[in-house]
Amino acid sequence: MSETRKGMLLVISGPSGVGKGTIISRLMAGDRSLVFSVSATTRAPREGEVDGVHYHFMSVEKYNQLVADGAFVEYAQVHGNFYGTLKSEVNQRIARGETVLLDIDVQGALNVFDQGIECTSIFIAPPSLEELRQRLIDRGTEPMDVIEFRVGNAAWELSQKHRYQHLVINDNLEDAIEEVRNIINTQRSALA
Repeated sequence: MSETRKGMLLVISGPSGVGKGTIISRLMAGDRSLVFSVSATTRAPREGEVDGVHYHFMSVEKYNQLVADGAFVEYAQVHGNFYGTLKSEVNQRIARGETVLLDIDVQGALNVFDQGIECTSIFIAPPSLEELRQRLIDRGTEPMDVIEFRVGNAAWELSQKHRYQHLVINDNLEDAIEEVRNIINTQRSALA
C-alpha cells in the first residue's frame, strides 16, 4: 500500500546576486518532488508558451477579480504586467505530495506571511553587503549605478530577514545548498 506524503509550500528569498538561483536550480536537479507552481500573468503569451504550462494567461479584468477574491498566495506588478501565484495551483500540487517552491522577492514573501499562509521560509543572505557588491561587480552584467541600486535594495531586504523562519548565509555555495536541503528534509520529516 503506497501512501502519498504531504507536500508543503517553500518560500525562498534573498537579494539579487546572493546565489539564490544557483542554489534553487541545484536543489531542483536532485529532487523531483520540488516544483515551481505555474504563475498567472496578464502579459500576452510569447511564441511557444502554452496556457497552463508556462503561465495561466488572463485578462487584467479577470486578474483583478482574482485579487479581489483573495485567490493569490502572492502577486505583484512587474514591468507593466501583473503576475501572481494562485492558491488553487499551490494547493493542488501540495495535495499531490509536492514541495511547491516560490522563488520570490521579499515584498512577495511578506505578502505570503501577512496572509498567514502555512509555509517554510528561507532567507538567503550574503556574508556582507560589501561581499554582495563585489559579486555583482564580478558578474559583469550591470553598470555601477544598477549595482548600487541593487545593493541599496539588499540593505532593506536584509532588514526583513527576521520575518523568515530560516536564515542561510551563502559564504560557501556547497555549504549553503546543503543547509537549505537539510531544512527542506527536516520540514518534510515533520509533516510525515
